[in-house]
Amino acid sequence: MTNSDVLEKRAITPFDVSDGALYSENRWQDPFARLRREMPVSYRPDSPYGPYWSVVTHDLVQKVELDPETYSSSYEQGGITITDGSGEYEFPNFIAMDAPTHTAQRKVVQPSFNPSEMLAREPEIRARTKELFDALPVGETFDWVEEVSVKLTIGMLCVLFDFPWEQWRDMKRWSDTASEVSPDQSEERLQKFFAEMYQMLNKFDELFEKERKNPPNDKILNRIIHSDAMGNMPELERLANIALLIVGGNDTTRNSMSGFVRACNMFPDQFERLREDPSLVSNAAQEIIRWQSPVTHMRRTTTCETELGGQIIPAGEKVILWYISANRDENLFANPDVVDFTRDNARRHIGFGHGVHRCVGARLAEMQLAVLFEEILGRNVRVEQDGPLTYSDSCFLHEIDHMPVKMVPIA
Repeated sequence: MTNSDVLEKRAITPFDVSDGALYSENRWQDPFARLRREMPVSYRPDSPYGPYWSVVTHDLVQKVELDPETYSSSYEQGGITITDGSGEYEFPNFIAMDAPTHTAQRKVVQPSFNPSEMLAREPEIRARTKELFDALPVGETFDWVEEVSVKLTIGMLCVLFDFPWEQWRDMKRWSDTASEVSPDQSEERLQKFFAEMYQMLNKFDELFEKERKNPPNDKILNRIIHSDAMGNMPELERLANIALLIVGGNDTTRNSMSGFVRACNMFPDQFERLREDPSLVSNAAQEIIRWQSPVTHMRRTTTCETELGGQIIPAGEKVILWYISANRDENLFANPDVVDFTRDNARRHIGFGHGVHRCVGARLAEMQLAVLFEEILGRNVRVEQDGPLTYSDSCFLHEIDHMPVKMVPIA
């Protein structure tokens, strides 16, 4: 069978949903809705990232996530983003590994995010959130992303890692660098990338050595340095796992915090409902994660020929799981483009992934969002958008870059 015969049997998508303009111009909704209706699994033979398969419905994304033997996350197979040769092969963190290494390394960091640890962290999260809001102007325009979303999430990372707050801009820059997905794989870009990553590594190696001298405890860096699975990682693996923890703890929560304010401006009735019934806060956090989908996609690579959604996918092919589409699946979520803080199945979102690779820090993100919502409600203010926002052109993280707002007292 020739290549053209193979292609003829594939559902060929008319949309390149990796196109950054779909996200920067906020017009990704219609292409994904059409794909969910007409071709839930489809093939794109050409894109700036090369050919790829798209999986766009909730049930099929979950099916892939629950079959890690067929659909590999390993950096050796291609990693977890749509890029090829972007450093995934040279970037071996545990989210880009399969069992048994993934399992062993995940077990090292998991206890740092268990319920008792989150309960212990909550007072500090509340105190930091209150302190930040005390310093915000009322009735004056400021950038919500820079002044709230970024500072709250970076502040939490500084607490987790015992990282100096005065150096928070370094942490943000490293996170932004590590999470960038781009078709530009030039030597110049990769050199800049690794220059930032090694600067990050040098700082964290200082923190690791400090923890090596301390007795074992549940702090995340302490658990890593005293573990068999991660205590003696090679330099590049150490670097990659630090980057993973920073990105996982920053970008997803940051984007959801920004998404909440955007949602409350688009659906003011939902903010009023939250004010009337603060018991909805926990469910509202789940609904915002569903609606915002802070991680746009994850990638898997087939280890063998397989069938999915009526399509035959050969071994070694790139399969993109579009979380942003699965979380708007009409077959599961009624009126999916609408925010509903009373949605009874909001928790079924796939914003943190599913199965063995579900985000290890999901509880922390949910807590940070709930604390933010409660702080706003307690101050009896509306956060009103005060000018046009801008979205990132990333096809990996669904992020608002800038959003001017005013905090307005409620009479």
